[in-house]
Amino acid sequence: MNRTSTRRRTALSAAAAVLALGLLAGCSSDPLAAQYRSGDSKQYIAGDGTVTEIPAADRAEPVSFTGTTETGETVEASQYLGQVLVLNFWYAGCAPCRAEAPALETLNVKYAGNGATFLGVNVRDQAATAVAFGTSFGVTYPSVIDTNGAVQLAMSGVVAPNAVPTTLVIDKQGRVAARILGQATAPSILDTLISSAVAETS
Repeated sequence: MNRTSTRRRTALSAAAAVLALGLLAGCSSDPLAAQYRSGDSKQYIAGDGTVTEIPAADRAEPVSFTGTTETGETVEASQYLGQVLVLNFWYAGCAPCRAEAPALETLNVKYAGNGATFLGVNVRDQAATAVAFGTSFGVTYPSVIDTNGAVQLAMSGVVAPNAVPTTLVIDKQGRVAARILGQATAPSILDTLISSAVAETS
């Protein structure tokens, strides 16, 4: 091997090392990653199915929101007090949202009239798209059209829905009791979270 080839190989190795360091630095300073860690919901990233339960004694103040569903109905957090509310943040183009829709509808049917109500929060679509999604996937519970981010903002500082889909279980007092960050890959887990909240006496 001649001296020129050796110098070229050394230069390429050094460049690769600099590039690797740059990539590592980029990961550590990624603003979206920082938002994910801080609970900021400015952007949407795929969740990993992490389940967070909050003991009753540690829950924050009741959440408050107002929104309009895909059929034009106004809904408010206060109307769900005294029952468990399951909030699912989604949009039609989200593959995990489509995958989990049948399981969510099954649980919606199970708990209808049995202590829990489901409400979707569509974070991107217009009403017609949400209606079409419901028809295609057999989803019968309503969804707030939250393209202005009002419901999402109401959840920030409590348990921010910083990935889509995200499912929140709101207790009878209107406080966030649990969160599944990302697709509800095991419906039995969400079922347990809901039943536990329904069984709470205060």
